[in-house]
Amino acid sequence: MLLTMTKKTAKPAAKKPAAKAAPASKAASVASNKVAKTQLVEMVADKTGLTKKQSEEAVSAMLDAVVSSIKGGQSVGLPGLGTLSVKDTAARTGVRPGTSEKIQIPAGKKVAFKVASTLKGTL
Repeated sequence: MLLTMTKKTAKPAAKKPAAKAAPASKAASVASNKVAKTQLVEMVADKTGLTKKQSEEAVSAMLDAVVSSIKGGQSVGLPGLGTLSVKDTAARTGVRPGTSEKIQIPAGKKVAFKVASTLKGTL
């Protein structure tokens, strides 16, 4: 007598829905909301009639001046846009995520931006 054993076919595992990735068009639209330095250079060149190289030098010089002023602790006022300034932060006690351990966060500095009222009014 011959006994044959058949292998039980397993049902395929139920597929879990994959986490939806952001569509490429949405990612592109988010990125397009940000104006890059090259786009600023093109805008300056269009408005002033300067070449792109001259515009790039002007934009770079302006950004360098703003950064060096902020590093020096000075406030920078940009008419119609707002004011960049350096603010001191106080030392404080924080909580380390995951372990709930209390830690001491040292005092530091941060850059603050106050929007000009003229810009606020146009939004």
